[in-house]
Amino acid sequence: MRRNFRRLGRPIAGLLLAGWFMVQPLQTAQAQMATLIADNVSFNGADTVQASGNVEIFFEGQRLLAERLVYDETADELQIFGPITLIESSGQVVTATFAELSGDLKDGIMRGARVVLEEQMQVAAAELERVEGRYTQLYKAVASSCQVCASNPVPLWQIRAERVVHDQEERQLYFDNATFEVAGIPVLWLPRMRLPDPTLRRATGFLIPTLRQNSQLGFGVRVPYFVTLGDHADLTFAPFVSEATKTVEARFRRAFRWGDIVLNGAVSRDDILQDETRAYLFGRGRANLPGDFTLRFDIELVSDNAYLETYDYSDADRLSNGVEITRTRRNEYISAGIETLRTLRDSEVPIEETLATNLIRGTYIRRLPRVLGGQATLAFDVQGYEREAESVSADLEAACTDAGLTDAECLSRDVLRSTVQLGWFRDWLLPNGMIARADLGVASDFYIVGQDDGYDNRLYRLTPAAAAELRWPMGRTAANGGRDIVQPVVQLAWSESYGDAVPVEDSSLVEFDEGNLLALSRFPGHDARETGLRATVGFAWTHFTPTGREYALSMGRVFRTEDPGVFGGASGLEGATSDWLVASRVEISDRLSLTNRSLFDDTLDFTKSESRLVWFGRKVTATTSYIWVEAAASEGRTDDVSEWTMALGYEFDRHWTGNLGYSYDFVSNSPAEANVGLAYRNECVSVALSLSRKFTSSTNVEPATDVGLTVALAGFGQDGRPYARTCTEVKG
Repeated sequence: MRRNFRRLGRPIAGLLLAGWFMVQPLQTAQAQMATLIADNVSFNGADTVQASGNVEIFFEGQRLLAERLVYDETADELQIFGPITLIESSGQVVTATFAELSGDLKDGIMRGARVVLEEQMQVAAAELERVEGRYTQLYKAVASSCQVCASNPVPLWQIRAERVVHDQEERQLYFDNATFEVAGIPVLWLPRMRLPDPTLRRATGFLIPTLRQNSQLGFGVRVPYFVTLGDHADLTFAPFVSEATKTVEARFRRAFRWGDIVLNGAVSRDDILQDETRAYLFGRGRANLPGDFTLRFDIELVSDNAYLETYDYSDADRLSNGVEITRTRRNEYISAGIETLRTLRDSEVPIEETLATNLIRGTYIRRLPRVLGGQATLAFDVQGYEREAESVSADLEAACTDAGLTDAECLSRDVLRSTVQLGWFRDWLLPNGMIARADLGVASDFYIVGQDDGYDNRLYRLTPAAAAELRWPMGRTAANGGRDIVQPVVQLAWSESYGDAVPVEDSSLVEFDEGNLLALSRFPGHDARETGLRATVGFAWTHFTPTGREYALSMGRVFRTEDPGVFGGASGLEGATSDWLVASRVEISDRLSLTNRSLFDDTLDFTKSESRLVWFGRKVTATTSYIWVEAAASEGRTDDVSEWTMALGYEFDRHWTGNLGYSYDFVSNSPAEANVGLAYRNECVSVALSLSRKFTSSTNVEPATDVGLTVALAGFGQDGRPYARTCTEVKG
């Protein structure tokens, strides 16, 4: 009989009582209706309703579940008997054993109550009072985000308070007469305390403090304070006080309808530079302009060359300040900018006046499809370089000699260059499956040179170029499902420069790789251009297995009729015959990735070699790399580079993770940098401990050891992905 009533009675009771539970405040035109569902419903007179057995009420996004209730229409009051669960539209969950609430569920008292916020923070209290549907007041309350189990009834941490008020509109928790306990032991008392609830993304208040021990700065604490400036801006102050420094860090962020701005900076007074104020300011911004244009700016300022590295704000050894306007469309690219550079490198600081530190640049590229059956490109490029030195003094010349620069490299030269370049190419698919390609191009350069007697004031140069290319892609599928793709390629190219010899500013660092193996010029800029008749041969092979593995190998070489004499030895392109370029790659599913790129001659004498291994395991993530580059004075490298780096991350279990980083310099036979970290996280707390050591030193910065400790309590504010744990969890 009961089963039949529940099957038919619930819908009938809901329809009947939708009109009975009608709230009409101030005789509003549209009544707000509540829906009641229960196993048993009875009427006591005309103004009292009783419901029992799996009682559910739905009203204005709220859902209440109870065992029994009595509704007095005259008093507009509900008496509810538990166990009770009230689920708010905001996601807040309240449980209790007994409640007396108003008809709209917004006001009243609940006993034996517990509030659960965002499935993270829970607050238990002897009595709970609801006020206006906005405030929840809990008396003699205990708050914690730790899971409390029968086997471990004392949480790792909890806050006991005489009263806790939860403002659901402002999403804040207010504690009166609060005691913070760790493992049941009181460690801190505060008369009043305010914390954000787990649903709040941003609010004014203190952030997680960090303890730091630095061998140069001593032991100190960093306490950030976050300030909201409306919905689209904020400011963070972070005082850092230690034995050797008093520092205030700051960050400002502002988002606009048309862009955004971010500024980071700090001001310090320390024992390293006594009686001097040290500071830095980094900033970036973006603005969307009419006509699809975008404006970007960068600010990088620092008071002294050692400040950034000493305080670990940045590893940058060159600073850039500038503004740029760009527009990118399907067949068009426009860019214009101004930039100033400052070097922090020990070897460059004494000769900074000879470096090109003030730059202007502008670029316009237009793609013209379907020109003579192919595609044409028209490009305009303007670049200007200015040096601070008006002339090379005796002191500056001595500094250049100490830095290993020749007289030709110790400059006060200013240069303005403009380039017009026209290119065209077309592909043909031949009957046998081969692909033929033709490239034509011509570049015209005009220079204005100042403060350099080695060049005329005005220079002109014209560089035509042409290339013919033939490639033959072939593929096969094996019986086991594996696939091979093989592609040999050969290119014959020619280019020549006519006119004046020009200064080289933007083409000193040459990278010979797969990306420019078939380029008409392998220089990164416009000042230097590859000339002469040359042939390039290449070969590429890729194998795919049915299990998701991928193997790839490519190689190539350049042959010339004569040595152009424009490439340095470390480029791999010096001489009539270049080094062999060999690149390989191994991919095993999403777990293992191994890559290598090397340049070597016929005797296997390597000019450059780079290797990188990445492993993504269930518990282990590992990255290691090795690089070897021979010395090259033309690239500012007086010694060989031979360095190995590794980074390792390990997940001991779902709570503990660790990481290790190491870098070793084989040229100096000494470590360069090392770091280790250990982190613990559960549902209510996260702890991170880090240790790092920089072994390298310069005239500005000594080797330093840094130790950091951060402890964060979960459940206050949005702190990333919630971490769930149950009492049945098996530890270890």
